[in-house]
Amino acid sequence: MDLISDCVHCGFCLPTCPSYMVYENEMDSPRGRIVQMRVGHEPGTEISREMTEHLDRCLGCMACVTACPSGVQYDRLIERARPQVERRGKRTLKERALRAAIFSIFTHPARLRALVPFMKLQKLLPFKVPYGNLAPDVPLKAAVHRLPEVTPAVGQKRGTIALMQGCVNRIFFGDVNEATVRVLAAEGWEVHAPRSPRCCGALQMHTGVEDEARNLAYETIQAYENYDFVIANIAGCGSAMKEYGHFLDDRRADAFAGKVRDVHEILTMFEPRAERHPLPLKVAYHDACHLAHAQKVRSEPRQLLRDIPQLELVEPREWEICCGSAGIYNLTHPKAAEKLGRRKADNLRATGADAIAAANPGCALQIGAYLQKPIYHPITLLDHSIRGTRP
Repeated sequence: MDLISDCVHCGFCLPTCPSYMVYENEMDSPRGRIVQMRVGHEPGTEISREMTEHLDRCLGCMACVTACPSGVQYDRLIERARPQVERRGKRTLKERALRAAIFSIFTHPARLRALVPFMKLQKLLPFKVPYGNLAPDVPLKAAVHRLPEVTPAVGQKRGTIALMQGCVNRIFFGDVNEATVRVLAAEGWEVHAPRSPRCCGALQMHTGVEDEARNLAYETIQAYENYDFVIANIAGCGSAMKEYGHFLDDRRADAFAGKVRDVHEILTMFEPRAERHPLPLKVAYHDACHLAHAQKVRSEPRQLLRDIPQLELVEPREWEICCGSAGIYNLTHPKAAEKLGRRKADNLRATGADAIAAANPGCALQIGAYLQKPIYHPITLLDHSIRGTRP
């Protein structure tokens, strides 16, 4: 209740809240949800269908945390509320089945590998497949290709780090992981890429599937805790692993979280070694919510991009507004997500950029559904610059 009482209902969060923009309903704003959380704390209160609906409509983007002048920890509040909604909330059978399907597929790399041939096939079908506009164009080799478990450092070794490959990233965006390993090795790191665990638990943690998230978090700690740093190139995964100390309330988890770095952070912590070659591109940078708002990593990706010779970096309007991906949100709330995706695409298109840089696979898929421009991870562009190649 102490965190709930921090909110003074000033309204500074409203202009940055994507669900409030879409639904135009006070109960779909951060301060409206905090009121509902207060009601939910009262003895004997049930989590009604309406309360479930309003809490589910939150994208968890944390833009309100960035905007709040009172320091309200809405991130902690929604993190605690969602498991209660998952256990006691009123959802339809269809809603529960969809969520179960999402977690039984997208957090299992082996199952995603098996889907790759079918994803190629659906492009040839004469009818639309549900969510087909969000499906990436994945090469068939993704069904079998794997990263080397160890990649040696180039030149003098700076240390030993581990790359969290991600469940979706390693299949749908394997090229991003490959680029990440090459860049880190070029900068003097020995890179380890363990194949287990399958998932860090980010999707589950941010959606309220608490027990599975906890188990995967402990498996992740067990696999990665002995490295100098644990590196994430996925905004959601990095955010989740940095939250392990709060989530698990465990000293070991807290120590592990202290080793987690976003890939842009680790690359700007040390002087660059590898030469950057010119890359003549006009690039608009998109801030992934779990990187900008949750991890407060905004300047580092921009610094890395600006260090690439001949790359012109431009900024879109409304950087703080979510694109609508938000973990599983564009699957569970497709109409709201489409409105946000089109808004984001319009803002990025208005920059006149040749390409978009986005540091999260969900953002890349969401933006790509509404904007016909190349979308790259910033590290992919840096990799091309170091190797002297064009995207």
